Amino acid sequence: MASPGSRRILRVRGTVQGVGFRPFVYRAAVDLGLRGSVWNDADGVVIDAEGSVEALDELARRIAAEPPPRAIVEALDVENARARGLGTFAIAESEAQPPVSARVSPDLAACPACREEMANPADRRFGYPFINCTDCGPRYSIARDVPYDRARTTMSAFSMCAPCEREYADPASRRFHAEPNACPSCGPRLFVAGSPAGSPLQEAVAALHRGAIVAVKGLGGFHLACDARDPAAVRRLRERKRRSDKPFAVMFPDRPGVERETHLDTGSRAALEGSRRPIVLLPRRRDSALAEDVAPRLRELGAFLPYTPLHHLLVGSFGGPLVMTSGNLSEEPIAAENREAQERLAGIADVFLLHDRDIHMRADDSVVRVLLGRERVLRRARGHVPEAIDLGFDGPDVLAVGADLKNVLCVTAGGAAILSQHIGDLESYEAVRFAGEVRENLERLFRVRPSLVAHDLHPGYHSTSIARRAGLPTLGVQHHHAHVASCLADNGRRGPVIGVAWDGTGYGTDGTVWGGEILVADLAGFERVGRIRPVPLPGGDAAVREPWRMALSHLMAAGLPAARVQNPSRATVEAMIRDSVNAVATSSAGRLFDAVASLAGLCHVTSYEGQAAMELEAVSEVEAEAYPLPVGGDGILEIDPRPLIAAVVEDLERGASAARIGGRFHASLAEALAEACARVRSRTGLGTVALSGGCFQSRRLTELTVERLGRAGFEVLLHARVPPSDAGIALGQAAVAAWKNRE
Repeated sequence: MASPGSRRILRVRGTVQGVGFRPFVYRAAVDLGLRGSVWNDADGVVIDAEGSVEALDELARRIAAEPPPRAIVEALDVENARARGLGTFAIAESEAQPPVSARVSPDLAACPACREEMANPADRRFGYPFINCTDCGPRYSIARDVPYDRARTTMSAFSMCAPCEREYADPASRRFHAEPNACPSCGPRLFVAGSPAGSPLQEAVAALHRGAIVAVKGLGGFHLACDARDPAAVRRLRERKRRSDKPFAVMFPDRPGVERETHLDTGSRAALEGSRRPIVLLPRRRDSALAEDVAPRLRELGAFLPYTPLHHLLVGSFGGPLVMTSGNLSEEPIAAENREAQERLAGIADVFLLHDRDIHMRADDSVVRVLLGRERVLRRARGHVPEAIDLGFDGPDVLAVGADLKNVLCVTAGGAAILSQHIGDLESYEAVRFAGEVRENLERLFRVRPSLVAHDLHPGYHSTSIARRAGLPTLGVQHHHAHVASCLADNGRRGPVIGVAWDGTGYGTDGTVWGGEILVADLAGFERVGRIRPVPLPGGDAAVREPWRMALSHLMAAGLPAARVQNPSRATVEAMIRDSVNAVATSSAGRLFDAVASLAGLCHVTSYEGQAAMELEAVSEVEAEAYPLPVGGDGILEIDPRPLIAAVVEDLERGASAARIGGRFHASLAEALAEACARVRSRTGLGTVALSGGCFQSRRLTELTVERLGRAGFEVLLHARVPPSDAGIALGQAAVAAWKNRE
């Protein structure tokens, strides 16, 4: 006989708020004949259940093994309690009490059931742009605090009508305790600024067909939209946004539309259609009908599908692909509120499609690429944030402030690291202020009380200033050590490994600019065991923006004629290099990419980070023999680019194409890296290599390097959940700080 009077308290931690977890527990408990209640608390979800031992065991099993699709159960604690004759099972009011380990869910793309209702003329939510249920809709972007209940979201401004209230209270409904529940009678409304009459959606669609630029208030902020097939509209958007070359993302009505413009494989299709709905980088078809200026001189296209009901209605009604780029001027934070957008985007947008649901926390679209059989995040924002990454050890609460480019913050709570959404480059007051808002939000949502702030060693970084102003003990973490530590944390490792950190620039411990580093590293520390042979960085940041300067620097280092570089300022820069004036030494791999791209005639001046490398990769041949790129040195190994530069010049003199040069260049880097790692292995016995840094955003370099290292018998760790670029630095800083102070 089953025991009728047992009682248990079950505490569930993880991403269990805002994902239909309480309704799931309610239905399971009722199905099992249990009595009691379930509620959100500051740690997650609590279940107080009474009934037979068998039923209680089965409830725990279902929670652990069969949670709702969007839930992540990190821990389930069960304790016995004295039976007290609980009544029928119910969902109780939430409690708000510290400490907090509850995980707020990321925003979720509109589910198939909601899309079907929205398209049904007989449904009361037909054509409603804010339809949602427990399986989809806004979460992180509207959450002001935890526990995640309507009263603590921006939906608190809207009182549910009677039909919505009945759904919310009905256990059989898909909207049972769906906190953003709403309908046309009681929920947010859509409107066009300055045009109170008529259909806002159709007015916006008509403007897009006229070639206008439309600012669209979405889930985590504004997009700027225009017809992706209209060259004049795309050029106009570039001019107004001051974004001369950086590629635009394109939103398509459906998957067949994506397939007409790109090559879509199985892995990329899964990423494209998943609940996160990121921008997916895909090879562009040669017969693409999109305007060439959507992604100038690049082979890849950033494509994504609608993820909010409003996007489905807008792109579907327009009937074709739309450029959907962040609603900002270049490198500023995305606009989030109506008045702010109308002020900041007044010189860009012709029409403003607005709504009256507030965005509490702005978030850009995530960007991913499927590489070597796995989805890999290049920009971590909507759909991913604020999912936690398990560090695998407990440590103190830490705030990590990241780098100045592609800034992202990270906080740790126990053994969990929570990364913020993409903030951007900390070059403006608005970006620094946004970073402050993000920090405050993370600390409030996760009840984090940092005892330590981790930061980059660069004394001039804005992020370093933020750390110093925090009024807490600080820990500087070397830039490239943070890159490798980020890759370790992303893979659940602690090291030691051979860490390859190749990027544009990072402050080195010797006062020079690093960027082509080979380290022996773990979370506790590192030793620099290899590098690219340094050359002068003439003009500092000017050399980053003007690749011709690096071409000149590498030519002079190789003893080759400077006259190959044609620029009016060449003589001045020659003198800077020769006399070591404003020309600090750099080992940067990114600047080597710049030099070769400029020598090949592709890119002499850039308008966005990584442009020269991306354009070089775009033209590169797939199969090519490597240039000579020797690895030498008895102490610190040096990869010497001088023979490579000489061979590039020889190729140019023989009339070789940029495609030929690019293909040989990528092959050279991969082979030199494999050789260097083999030499480090012979000294240390280490057989695992972690690849990190912005250079490993290159598909070509990554694939070739992994192939060469695999052939040499290495285990290779790559980033997946966190970008390899500076957007992953904060995780590395946090992991190092938490590990060093775990006692």
